[in-house]
Amino acid sequence: MTLFKKCFAAGALVVVLAAAAIAAGYYWATRPLELTPAQLDVTVKPHSSLRSVALQLNRGGVPVEPELFIAMTRLLGLQSDLKSGNYEFKSGITPYEVLQKIARGDVNEYVATIIEGWTFKRMRAELDANPALKHDTLGMSDADLMSAIGAPEASIGNGEGLFFPDTYLFDKDTSDLDIYRRAYRLMRVRLDEAWLARAPNLPYKTPYDALTMASIIEKETGKASDRALVAAVFANRLRAGMPLQTDPTVIYGMGDSYAGRIRKKDLQTDTPYNTYTRMGLPPTPISLPSVASLQAAMNPAPSSALYFVSRGDGSSIFSDTLGEHNKAVDKYIRGQ
Repeated sequence: MTLFKKCFAAGALVVVLAAAAIAAGYYWATRPLELTPAQLDVTVKPHSSLRSVALQLNRGGVPVEPELFIAMTRLLGLQSDLKSGNYEFKSGITPYEVLQKIARGDVNEYVATIIEGWTFKRMRAELDANPALKHDTLGMSDADLMSAIGAPEASIGNGEGLFFPDTYLFDKDTSDLDIYRRAYRLMRVRLDEAWLARAPNLPYKTPYDALTMASIIEKETGKASDRALVAAVFANRLRAGMPLQTDPTVIYGMGDSYAGRIRKKDLQTDTPYNTYTRMGLPPTPISLPSVASLQAAMNPAPSSALYFVSRGDGSSIFSDTLGEHNKAVDKYIRGQ
C-alpha cells in the first residue's frame, strides 16, 4: 500500500470514528432520562465549576454522565452561562434539555403570599407552614425574630404591622429570615414614601403612629373607596379628643379569647387595645396594612364626619353628628 493510500485510509478512519463519536454523543444528549422519583428538585450551588454542576446533578438524581455533560457544555460554549438556583426536572428530559435549562437560569421559584389585614401571628404561621422554606425562626420569640433581621423595633417585642403584605418569590430552602427581611424592608420603603407625601396637620407624631392608624383602617374597611373617609373619621376623633371606639382594636386585644363575636362586656373590659376604654391610638398596629391603607392614613378625605356605620354590603354611611349616626344605626343595624 502506498503512503498516499495509507494516509487516506487513516484519514477515513478518523472521519468514521469522529462521525461515530458525534452520532453517539447526539444519541446520548437527546435520549430521555428516567428519573426516580419522576419529578425532583436539584439545587446548583453558587460559584460552582462545570464539573461540580455535573456532579451535583448526578447526586441529585439526574443521571447525566459527568464527562459527556462537560464535553457537551464546552462544545456548545455554555460553560460560563450556567446559573445557580433550584431546578425542577421531570422524567423524559434529555441531557441537552437539562443543560439548556441551567444555562437559561430557568429556576424553580417558590411563593410565599402574605395577605393584607393579616396579623403578624398569622404571617408567622403561614411561613412556618411553607414546606419550601428553611425554618430558622422556629422557636424564636417575636423580639428574637426582629433582632435577627436587624430591626430596631426589636425592643418593642412586637412585629405587628412592620411587614409588607405581598407575594414573595424564593428558591427552595431559602431561610424564612430572608422573607421577613424583605417584607420588613419593603414596609419601611412604603411607609417612608407615604409619610413624605402626607397631608399637613395630621394628628400623628411619628410614622409609626400613622402605621398604627393604617392598620386600623385596613380592618375597618370592606370597600376600598371608603378608606379615606374612615381615615378622616379617626383623624377627626383624635383631634377632638374623642376615643376612637373601633371594634377591631378591641378584638385584637382579646387575642385567642375572641370567638367570632364581640359582646358589650368585651367593649367594657379594659386592655391596652380597647379604644372604648382608652384614648388615642393603641400601643402598636393591629394588622399588616396595604399601600392603600397607608395612603388613606396619610391623606384622609376632606370630611368633618365623626361617625360611620356599615350598610351591611361592605360600604359605610358617614355622619357628622351623633343624631345622624343614631338614625343610620337604626336603619342599617336595627332595621327600623
